[in-house]
Amino acid sequence: MAENNSLKQLVVIGAGPGGYAAAFHAADLGLQVTLIDPQINPGGVCLYRGCIPTKVLLHIAKVITEAGEIKDCGVEFSKPKFDVEKIRSFKTSVVKKLSQGLGQLCRQRKVEFIQGLASFTSSNALEVKTRRNGTQKISFDHAILATGSCPVAIPNIPCTIPAVMDSSKALQLTHIPESLLIIGGGYIGLELGSFYAAMGTKVSVVEMTSNLMPGSDPELVSVLSKRLQVLLADIMLNTTVAKISEQNGKLKVTFEGQNPDKKEAVYEKVLVAVGRKPNSAGIGLENTKARVNEKGFVTVDRKRQTDDESIYAVGDVAGQPLLAHKASHEGIVAAKTIAGLDAAFEPRAIPFVIYTEPEVAECGLSESQAKKQNRAIKVAKFPWQASGRAATMAKSSGLTKLIIDPATDRILGAGIVGTAAGELISEVSLAVEKSVTAQDLAATIHPHPTLSETLMEAAEVYLGQCIHLYRPRRP
Repeated sequence: MAENNSLKQLVVIGAGPGGYAAAFHAADLGLQVTLIDPQINPGGVCLYRGCIPTKVLLHIAKVITEAGEIKDCGVEFSKPKFDVEKIRSFKTSVVKKLSQGLGQLCRQRKVEFIQGLASFTSSNALEVKTRRNGTQKISFDHAILATGSCPVAIPNIPCTIPAVMDSSKALQLTHIPESLLIIGGGYIGLELGSFYAAMGTKVSVVEMTSNLMPGSDPELVSVLSKRLQVLLADIMLNTTVAKISEQNGKLKVTFEGQNPDKKEAVYEKVLVAVGRKPNSAGIGLENTKARVNEKGFVTVDRKRQTDDESIYAVGDVAGQPLLAHKASHEGIVAAKTIAGLDAAFEPRAIPFVIYTEPEVAECGLSESQAKKQNRAIKVAKFPWQASGRAATMAKSSGLTKLIIDPATDRILGAGIVGTAAGELISEVSLAVEKSVTAQDLAATIHPHPTLSETLMEAAEVYLGQCIHLYRPRRP
């Protein structure tokens, strides 16, 4: 065991979007920073096994899908040929390039990077198990915990069966299966399902609730659902998986529920995508004053400080929503606080995007949240059938909606479903953060023809003066 017991000013545990953002920002503020992670370079699950590799595959799926749909516009391509090895190689090259870039940024900022697994031995000390240098003991003034999350397993589904995958295994892309069952109708399952379906796999989804994407705006999800009903082989709602067993090299799945469409079916692969849980166990938090709630999330205050004044927590391990950009923002808040600056995590809007086709994006207050809060709102909708740009792209099924405070005309939130919705939602996030009104948005000149115009025109709908859609003037 290496007895390298050194004192560090700031230690960041976990080098995902929350961890490396915290480490880099703290270094920019003049702190001496040590960053610890099992990978050889920063990036975390988001870069290595999540956001980035998924979007590589979804871009490929989008190109395949649009190449097939463009025949209605008078252009027809031959059936696509797939080279799985090249697809996997491209995905790997993207991850490698970005991770190496983060490693370079780490060195440029003089952030000490230790490849290893860290656990707390006290409120100001860590034990780090490394591959090269054995176990190191580190003391610190402050620590930021950014250990992220991992996939949730289902107790009655044997994860020891090789054909049963989690999202990480599904991204390894060893081959394209003939059939795939996805357990869970959330964004992870639907994104991966969209890719495999585009590649020719017969994809089925089973969801225990009455809707796909539970928790999202049902009106937006309904537009996506219509597309998925064409793309996917089967969507089973109000249904659960009771049993999975191996049968002649395949997986025999037994379903149960209120009115399941089928009792049994056979698939080549099964993907379990029922959510994620925080990585808060097994890292020695019991040796500190930091607390964990009943769901395993580390409890923090508005500055991301735990009940232990020396320790902060950011990202997935610190609570919902489990989003990379939320983690990065939290990491910056924690870094600023430790550096002695006045900072707090108090966002009015955190955008959320489902990268299917069409995309679904939301931010700020939703209709369902307003109803639960008994808060008065007005909803302004602009259907993409009236969008010139959407028509030119043959993408007229989309919808843009704004949630507006009728007393002040302030924009409180938004929901968008349609191609590139994830690129459009940031404008509304800024509007919510800066208390922009519907009049402000309507008076902002947007380029024509663009999909961004749908935001302006939704504001015009609220004001009763939309150029491309007739609506009676509001009282």
